[in-house]
Amino acid sequence: MSEDSGERAQFWRHPGLPGVELLKAHYVRHTFPRHTHDTYTFALIEAGVEVTYYRGVDVSISAGGVLVVEPHEVHTGHAGVAGGWRYRVLYPEVGVVAAAARDLGMDAVPSFTPEEIRDPSSARLLRAAHLATEQGDRLSASTLTRRALHRLLARHTRARSARPQPPGSAQAVERARELLHTRLADPPGLEELAAAVDTPPYALLRAFRSIHGLPPHTYVNDVRVHRARRLLGEGTAPADVAASLGFADQPHFTRHFKRSTGVPPGAFQRGVLGRSPSQ
Repeated sequence: MSEDSGERAQFWRHPGLPGVELLKAHYVRHTFPRHTHDTYTFALIEAGVEVTYYRGVDVSISAGGVLVVEPHEVHTGHAGVAGGWRYRVLYPEVGVVAAAARDLGMDAVPSFTPEEIRDPSSARLLRAAHLATEQGDRLSASTLTRRALHRLLARHTRARSARPQPPGSAQAVERARELLHTRLADPPGLEELAAAVDTPPYALLRAFRSIHGLPPHTYVNDVRVHRARRLLGEGTAPADVAASLGFADQPHFTRHFKRSTGVPPGAFQRGVLGRSPSQ
C-alpha cells in the first residue's frame, strides 16, 4: 500500500505466466521521475488521466486508453487531473513478448505505437487478464494475457525504423556504462569515470545522456532499482538489498525505489512473493 492518503498500489506476480509482474494502483500526488524498465509496460487507465513524457512528447492517457512503453525507454508519469489516475499495468519480460510475436509469425518484436491506444477490445482483454491474475486463475490468466499481447502486437505495432548511427563517443559511453554496472555499490565520480574512458567530463555527460536518456548518476539509481526488484523477488531482506546496492541507508533506498515503482520495497516484496493480491 502507498503511504500517501488516498493513494494505493499493489504489485504481484502472474500466477500462470512466468516473467510477468502486475501493478494495480491509484495515484493522485505521486510523480514518477525519469526512469526506465527492463521489461515492457502495458498500462490500462481505468479512471482519471495520467500524463507521461515518452519519446520526446507528453502523452495523456485517459480512461479506457492503453500505453505501451518499451524496455529501457525513458519515461515519466504524473496526474493529469485533480483526482489523479487509476490503472492496471502488466510488466512482461522481453522474452514473454518475443514469444507472443513468434506466435504471430514475427521474426522480432515490432515497435509499438508511442501514442495512447484507443482500442476497446484490446483494453477489455487486458483488463480481463489482469482481473484473472487477482483471482489466481492460472489457466484463464495466462490464456487472456497471451490473447491481449497477440491483439496489441497485431494491431498496434509497426516496423522499426533504422536507428541512426551512434556518435563517435558511443564507445566511451559503453565503457562508462559497463564500469558503472560493475561498481553499483560504489560508483565513481564523474571526473573519475571520464578519466577511466579518456573523455572530458562534460563531453561524457552529454554523450551519455544522449544515448541512454539519463545522466550517469540517474542511470546508476535506475539500474539499482532494477536489481533491487530482482533481489526482493528472490526474498532478500530490504535492508540487505539497500546495503548491497550502495544506498546510503534504508530511507534512501525506500525513497528511490518508491519514486520509480510507486510502492515501498517491503510492499513490493510482500506482493511479488504472495500468490495473489489481497481482496
